[in-house]
Order: sequence, then C-alpha cells, then structure tokens
Amino acid sequence: MSIWNELAPAAFRLEYVDAGGVRTRTLRAGPEGEHRGPAVVFLHGTSGHLEAFTRNIAVHAERYDCHAVDMLGHGYTGKPNRPYEIPDYTEHLLAYLDAVGVERAHIVGESLGGWVGARAAVEHPERVASLQLLCAGGTVANPEVMDRIRTSTKAAVSSDDVELTRKRLRLLMADPVDATEELVEVRHAIYHAPDFVANVDNLLSLQNMEIRRRNLLTPEYLGRITQPTLIIWGRQNPFGEVPEADRMHRAVPGSRLELFEKCGHWPQHEQADRYNPISLEFLAKAAG
Repeated sequence: MSIWNELAPAAFRLEYVDAGGVRTRTLRAGPEGEHRGPAVVFLHGTSGHLEAFTRNIAVHAERYDCHAVDMLGHGYTGKPNRPYEIPDYTEHLLAYLDAVGVERAHIVGESLGGWVGARAAVEHPERVASLQLLCAGGTVANPEVMDRIRTSTKAAVSSDDVELTRKRLRLLMADPVDATEELVEVRHAIYHAPDFVANVDNLLSLQNMEIRRRNLLTPEYLGRITQPTLIIWGRQNPFGEVPEADRMHRAVPGSRLELFEKCGHWPQHEQADRYNPISLEFLAKAAG
C-alpha cells in the first residue's frame, strides 16, 4: 500500500514552519477550529523522517491534532552546521511547539525521537502531557550498535547505489517487506540531497562515544519522568534487546511495557494494526 493510500482517510497538509529560525517540515492532520483535539507530536529516529508515521496518522487524526515532524538536521528540515546533541533536538522541539501554538503535547518518539521526548518530559514537564517510547534510544552506549548505525548510514549517503539505502532501511525491520520501495525512494532522495550529505556527520554525532555518554538517559534521570509513559519494543529490535526495554520500564515510574513479537525497530510501522489501538487507548486515558 502506498504512503498516499495510508494517509488518504485523513485531511492532511505538508508545510514548513519557522521553529526558532530553523525551517521545519511537518505533516499536520486532525480536526480544526473548535473541534481540534489535544496535540500529538510524532518524532522519528536517527537519519529518519516524518514518513515513519504514515501508517499511524489517519486513525490518530480522527480525534487528535497530529504533527509528524522532521527533526533538527533531518529529512527536509533545516540543518545548522554543528553537531547535534539531545539538548539541541529538545530546543528545536520546543521551538516547533511555540511556532504552531501548542502549549502541551503528547509525544510519540521512535528511537532518537523517544530519547528527545524523554529529555523534554523531564526538563520541561509543563510541555509534555504523555510519552510514548517506541524502541527508544539513549539508555546505553553499545559500540557495536553505534558502529552499525554510523557505517550503514554513511555508506548509504556516500554512494548513489539505491541498494545501500534499501539495506539501511531493511536493517530497521524484522520483515524486509515492510521496507517498501516507496519508503526506499523517499529515503534515498533525502539521503542524497546536498544539504543532507554535507550534514550527515552532525546528525551522527551521538554515535561518538564521548558525546553519547554525556547525553545518556540514566535510570535516575528516567525516574524523574512523571507523565504517563508507554514503552513499546520489538523483540527483533536490531539496536537494542529486550532487557534494555525492561530496564527502561523499571526506571520510569508507573510505565507500561508492550513487547511486539516478530518486530524490529519500527513497531508503529511494522505492526501498525496492533500499535494504533494500543496508542489510542493510552492517549484516551492520558488525555482524560
């Protein structure tokens, strides 16, 4: 099924907003005016883009004011020339919320997006209503995993060979069928935009051990999260095993953990039919 078919049930728009001086691409959907629901912001992972959530937007937009955002330095969003650390991503997220007039949002963060969401939840609790951590990064510094992310991304960006982009996308999925050719084309185009090529080392800076360690989410830090928190993890996640999710679950007070069988690093995409009802149930309770 095409991305356009997945989005078709919702009235949506792609637009660019100025978020603290950074031109930021966003996909917005949901009721307008007096019928507008609580804001839900979807944040993707390292070297990703907002299309990671096209299987989730339509059903969430029936009730919620949905925002899928290309994060700082990613996708078609602006790329300031400096290494990006978690406070930089968090600052950009808050600037985006300010730009679109959202005082408080439910954050859905996949991988890097979860890392950023957790940081925002602790440092700016008044802006985060609830938190979803989908195979979230940021709790460990595994040299093997970091090297896998760095080398696979650099290889796909440095060569025009679309097979390298296909391999990078398939790395995320338990079933390669979920890395659709349309997604491969979208990612290949992003990876080979001149500003992305020039900026790739900046967005991979968290794969540097020294930088990563000073940005890690420790158990003590996660223990400061007060918002309702849903953790979803794929049992075949190539970037983190189930014990990592268990530790996160134990650290975040009152959190809920859901493990998905036959699932990799994109649970919201690979198993959208399972994820969407769980997310909607969680949001309904969190939003009251």
